[in-house]
Amino acid sequence: MRDFQKPGRSAVLAANGICATSHPLAALTAVDCLKAGGNAVDAAIAAAVLLGLAEPPMTGLGGDCFVLIKPAGREDVLTLNGSGRAPAGFDAEALRAQGLHEIAPHSAHAVTVPGAVDAFCALADRFGAWPLDRTLAPAIRYAEEGIPVAPRVAFDWARSGAVLNPAGQLHYSFGGSAPRMGQIFRAPGQAEILRRIARDGREGFYAGATADEMVTTLRAAGGCHSLDDFAATTAEWGTPISGSYRGAEILEHPPNGQGATALLMANILAQFDLSALDPMGADRAHLEAEAAKLAYDARNRFLADAAFTARLDHMLAPDTAAALAALIDPARALPTPPAAAGAVHKETVYLTVIDRNRMVVSLIYSIFHDFGSGIATPEHGILFHNRGAGFSLERGHPNEAAGGKRPMHTIIPAMLRENGRVTLPFGVMGGAYQPTGHARLVSNLRDFGMDIQSAIDAPRAFSDAGAMKVERGYSDAVRADLAERGHRVTIPEVPIGGAQAVRIDHELGILEGASDPRKDGCALGY
Repeated sequence: MRDFQKPGRSAVLAANGICATSHPLAALTAVDCLKAGGNAVDAAIAAAVLLGLAEPPMTGLGGDCFVLIKPAGREDVLTLNGSGRAPAGFDAEALRAQGLHEIAPHSAHAVTVPGAVDAFCALADRFGAWPLDRTLAPAIRYAEEGIPVAPRVAFDWARSGAVLNPAGQLHYSFGGSAPRMGQIFRAPGQAEILRRIARDGREGFYAGATADEMVTTLRAAGGCHSLDDFAATTAEWGTPISGSYRGAEILEHPPNGQGATALLMANILAQFDLSALDPMGADRAHLEAEAAKLAYDARNRFLADAAFTARLDHMLAPDTAAALAALIDPARALPTPPAAAGAVHKETVYLTVIDRNRMVVSLIYSIFHDFGSGIATPEHGILFHNRGAGFSLERGHPNEAAGGKRPMHTIIPAMLRENGRVTLPFGVMGGAYQPTGHARLVSNLRDFGMDIQSAIDAPRAFSDAGAMKVERGYSDAVRADLAERGHRVTIPEVPIGGAQAVRIDHELGILEGASDPRKDGCALGY
């Protein structure tokens, strides 16, 4: 339990239904849906679509999503892959011939076909209780009436709005500038697109006038997208991959998501007695950083589109984790993880909703970089993600870009299952940080016995691109200790990630929701 004399927030307790997400209006919309008789799927779709209007730098209709769902009355979990594919005409060789070694993140080459809308329609068709027109009604209303720009959203908008193309500036700027906190953002063009989806389902987005506008925009920006590429977009159902940590089973979305990275990192950390360490100390932060370096190196070697992922069984094997853990020196940082791990590998916006029938939805929805590719359609302001920047241009790599192929994705929803029952849907936003965030959250819960709000609130550190970002929540002494071990320590300008989680207390019959103070959101229930 937290110290009530110190700043913080309490978890939200409810008996009937709950939503935890990064914007209060989205959480409220989900709860309103549940109270009116919609189920967790209806509420999750309603909230997710609204997040595209409440947090335009983070997500929108031009993005992708991944979903884990536990149907009511069951304990099995299904996955839904709502990530799109590269256009059929994509030619990696042509880009290499231009001297390119990676895909420019703000180019049309980085735009794979958006998959989220098809996934929402598939989810509603299979598990929803409401027709889409009712589910999308709140988002349509907010798109027309507007939403006050929240503090963290204003912060992100000001940092990233310069990437927008002229159409993006028209739809997502206020006279050429980012909005101030409290200014009203309206998106009447998106309201019209949502009406089409509400009326025609996926065809309202992937065919007809909407698809024509998107294809025309992308081809004008240098892409090779076609109407056939949009028409062929289909979300795919599957089953989670999993691993165990201190008596709990972690369920992750399979490739092309990077859930296997989180499982490998947890397996590496399980080789150490973290519970004997200070949870906010340098020893734990160092071990976590080294485990992340080794797990991410494996991700970069192996993860890709599910049809191309190499050696997933190897990544998830206990022997692999043990061999990688043996490379970690508790006193020194690994200078070159790929070289150190080579011998081991010789043979890559979140919300959760639970309803009164205990259907559980864990959903993550994103346009990747802030404002994605920066490319928006001129008439309706559909902003495209840049997930294709996750492809490799290395010839023969499992994640090599190719037409009709999905790139390795950073977004990963998750759940914990204990004694055969789902007990915690959760997600951690933050691009590459997400596997580290999953492993850290689970460790906070299982190694240190934190409640879920404290586990989310706790300070974070992340080794990325040669630097170790250490939030201000750590002491200067910890930063100095980490620097002495060889880490290049910095204090990040932006908080690391954002998390949401709901704990199901099966014994008491209650739901405990938590939301990250690094974002504007909250958990709400009834």
